[in-house]
Amino acid sequence: MSLNIEGKKNIVAEVAGIAGDSSSAVAAEYRGLTVGEMTQLRVEARKADVYLRVVRNTLAKRAVADSPFSCMQDALIGPLVLAFSRQEPSAAPRIMSNFAKDHKNLIIKAGAFNGKLMKPAELETLARMPTRDVAISMLMAVMKAPVGKLARTLAAVRDQKAAA
Repeated sequence: MSLNIEGKKNIVAEVAGIAGDSSSAVAAEYRGLTVGEMTQLRVEARKADVYLRVVRNTLAKRAVADSPFSCMQDALIGPLVLAFSRQEPSAAPRIMSNFAKDHKNLIIKAGAFNGKLMKPAELETLARMPTRDVAISMLMAVMKAPVGKLARTLAAVRDQKAAA
């Protein structure tokens, strides 16, 4: 089904709006995925607050032209699904990487973070980054360790003085 000019403008505006508010993006070739597999990918993306959209390449190029993801324009070739991370920068790369491990027909072509084009290997590094909540809990554990050690030391000194 072909789109009329208004439909195309609406798609470009929608994707451009999402791209303007996103922190990272991934473009992956989906040729060979079944409808069920695409539905599964969409469900996982929705859970992680990742915007997922299949868009014609010409429309996608126009949508990202004035965004930090304009560096991806040359990589937008072939049947691609675009994923944009709205909250966590690592969300879209993580969702797409994890899905690609189990589904060989999903091939990550390119991505972008902070206006820099990233190769699939670099996206894998971004995908392994902890989420904000995990990073905060790791930081709190590191900060809590010296306090706990001090408390145990003071308790041992108190017990030693009480025994004397």
